[in-house]
Amino acid sequence: MKLLVGFEAAARLGNFSRAADELALSQSAISHQIQMLETQLGQPVFRRIGRGVELTVAGKILLSSVQGAINTLRNGMGRIGSYMDEGLVVLVCPAPLLQGWLQPRMARLLAELPGLCPLLSCDETARYVDEIDVDLSISERPLAQAGLVEAPLLSDQWVMVAPTALLPLLDGVAVDQHHLRVGLICMENAFTGEATADVFREHLHRFRKTAIYDDERLLLDAALRGLGLAFLPRLLAQDAIDQGRLHLLEGYPRVEGKTWWISRRAGEPRSERITQMHDWLLREGQAAAAKAVR
Repeated sequence: MKLLVGFEAAARLGNFSRAADELALSQSAISHQIQMLETQLGQPVFRRIGRGVELTVAGKILLSSVQGAINTLRNGMGRIGSYMDEGLVVLVCPAPLLQGWLQPRMARLLAELPGLCPLLSCDETARYVDEIDVDLSISERPLAQAGLVEAPLLSDQWVMVAPTALLPLLDGVAVDQHHLRVGLICMENAFTGEATADVFREHLHRFRKTAIYDDERLLLDAALRGLGLAFLPRLLAQDAIDQGRLHLLEGYPRVEGKTWWISRRAGEPRSERITQMHDWLLREGQAAAAKAVR
């Protein structure tokens, strides 16, 4: 590594003396390192040009690999530094729930738990809660893992919403005539989902499908853009409903959606921040449930 670091500095600066100054070494030390490197490679990596040096073809190839490796190491060291933050809590949660439910609460979370630094991941393959990579996990069912404390966090429901721009088209129109005025946007899996298939077959079949999505976040975006009425999970849309950008429509079925569970390791956590964030999320889940009932 010493030889490669000296080589990279000399190649980048084009001069052994400047490389020596940067690395706090003597010029003779840099020259010796380059000689040792060239001996190991069996060919020169520099040719002298006046007072400086330039790379040979072999040197250019080597420099590309060395700089890539050094950048990777520096980035890795930087990541390690971020993980040393005492306030760090790693939460894994599906992206739609992060976007629709937790993200609108982030400012309040950070204000109420000073010093907290949440790392929020939607990598659903990283569900194994341990003492290093994942502190908290939110999932649609309890994790099949021993040694966890798990509790229901939130219950969702499917609802019909209308964007503000389409409300004038529905003013004074009976629910069974809505399909004559506007289109419907929805999730692809809602046609066959256990909870939602009957709704589409019995109540929404007359609607023209404006667009169909396989990602709930895109469905929410389409609803906010006024592409049609949307049948979607309420937790995803709740922030937009609270802001008055989307409106719950009466007269349509509301069906039970997913129940989200929160998990953490049992026993004493590595940091009190984990317990604080876990308990804060549970309180928010209880408040959201009470609001949904109202």
